[in-house]
Order: sequence, then structure tokens, then C-alpha cells
Amino acid sequence: MAEAAGGQASRDGVTGTLLVAVVLSLVCSVLVSGTAVLLKPKQQQNEADYRQRIILDVAGLSAPDGAAGDAFDRIEARMVDLATGEYVDSPGVDGFDPLAAASDPATGIAIPAALDIASIRRRAKYAPVYLVRDGETLEQIILPVYGSGLWSTMFGYLALENDGNTVRGLRFYQHAETPGLGDQVDKPAWRAQWSGKQLFDDAGTARIEVIRGTVAENSADSGYQVDGLAGATLTGRGVTNLVHYWVGEHGFGPYLETIRSEQQR
Repeated sequence: MAEAAGGQASRDGVTGTLLVAVVLSLVCSVLVSGTAVLLKPKQQQNEADYRQRIILDVAGLSAPDGAAGDAFDRIEARMVDLATGEYVDSPGVDGFDPLAAASDPATGIAIPAALDIASIRRRAKYAPVYLVRDGETLEQIILPVYGSGLWSTMFGYLALENDGNTVRGLRFYQHAETPGLGDQVDKPAWRAQWSGKQLFDDAGTARIEVIRGTVAENSADSGYQVDGLAGATLTGRGVTNLVHYWVGEHGFGPYLETIRSEQQR
């Protein structure tokens, strides 16, 4: 009887409690890890579908519910060597992770401090571009862009006309800017202002910018300006800087020059 009581006390004591806790923790860890592994392909597919919808949206192309993939068939995805502006076959677009590529010494490069206006430190040597065609005619070029806002790295897509200069739209798909202030970049009314703006002036200098205040319609610079974000000046400056970096000589500048040359032939 005493032995039975002692065994019961052992099971109910600190050692027994810790053993149960450890076993439960291990079981829960296995279940959580297994669920994460099983769900990862679905999560990756959902993220890819979401980005496709953002690309279609910034291009002004409609996608019926559940049919983003079908609408996306109009878009040709290519990889570009940013140093030369030429298309390359490797790496492929599918599964390309620009941040992982940027951090790898074999596929990424450090950005000189004087050029790092987007505050991203490194970039990949290659980047995808998305081409909207009507038959053989190039209609739009969509560029992935990213850079620092006030609180976060802002990731988005910039759509251009086939002249490589006229903006069709700018849409961010990921950021953590201040709700009610910096997140004005998501508002349709603000995004609509980008349509028709010019990136470069006649001398080839990047002029597009998010100003402080409201664009004056009679201003000689209005074609390069977008209204500021009330209470979020630093987010607006971040948008200007990231666009300037990615359309500049250290970003897609050589590629856009190639596009402009081809369109002039």
C-alpha cells in the first residue's frame, strides 16, 4: 500500500508534471512543424497569385475572380541583367527571390553608398520584368521596385508605357507604413495620380517625385509630380527615392535605354 502511494505521489509530483509538459511540448512542436511544412506550398502559391493580381492591376488588366493565371497569360516574364540591360535565360523568373539573390555574393552586389538612395544596401545582379504585348507589339513594361519607407521596406510594381518613360501606374503589395498616414500609398485616388506622369525630362534626368503638398496644375513641373502624403513626408520621400534608384543607371536604367532605342527604330 505504501509503495502504491509512493508511486502515485511520484506521478503527481514535480517530476511527473515536468515529464508531461515536455511530452506535450514535443507533440505540439511536431504538429506545428508538420502543419507548416504541409501548408508551405499552398502559402507560396497564394503569394504568387496575389503578386500576379497586383501586376495585372498596375497594368490596368482585369482578372475575373479565380482566373488571375488566365489573364496573366498576356504577360511575358523575362529576366534582365541589370548591368547590361539585356535579357538572360538564367536564372529563371519562376521562384526567383530578389532578396535571397541580393544577399548571395555569387548573385548579388553591394550598392555604393552614394547610389543607395533606396537604402537597400545590396541588390541582385538580375531582375524580372513583365511585358504586356498585343501580338508582337510591346504595350507596357512592368518593373519590380522596392526600397525603404519610414518604417518598412516597400515592395511594389511600376508600370510604364512602351516608351520606357510614361508611367501607367505604381502599386505596392507589401509595406508596413503608418496606418492612416503612410498607407495612403494604397489609396486608389493617390495611385491614380501616377498615370501619365513622366519619369525623365528631355535631358534624361529622373524628375518624377512625390512632393510636399499638392501639385499645381499650371506648374511647368506638374508632369513629373505627384501629390504628397499628408503627415507622411518621409514615406513620400522613400517612394521618390526607390523609384529614382530602380529607373536609374544602377537599376533598370540600361534596360530602359535599350527599350527606348528599340521603340525609336
